[in-house]
Amino acid sequence: MVETAEQLVDNDFLRQFEIKMNGHLAKIEYSLQERKIFLTKLIVPEEIDDASFKKEFMAAVFEEIQDRNLSVMPTCPAIAKFVRSNRKYKRMLPVGVRI
Repeated sequence: MVETAEQLVDNDFLRQFEIKMNGHLAKIEYSLQERKIFLTKLIVPEEIDDASFKKEFMAAVFEEIQDRNLSVMPTCPAIAKFVRSNRKYKRMLPVGVRI
């Protein structure tokens, strides 16, 4: 489903990752502190809200964060659930943090 979406954008002014899908904007808000990125909120409009889109969107965001070599602190319940269900992203958590 993300294949039909525009490319992932890091809007550092608003501190959010964005992706447009069918004219609607999905976003993950974040806060950056030192070498950690806190993912604070997942916002997906109900017109494009489905489980596979959310998973692909979060996976794209995690890949971007991994490319930047940052640790991830998911503070949003939906994002924490995604990390719990995707073992490969658990290693991106800071040392000593378990979800």
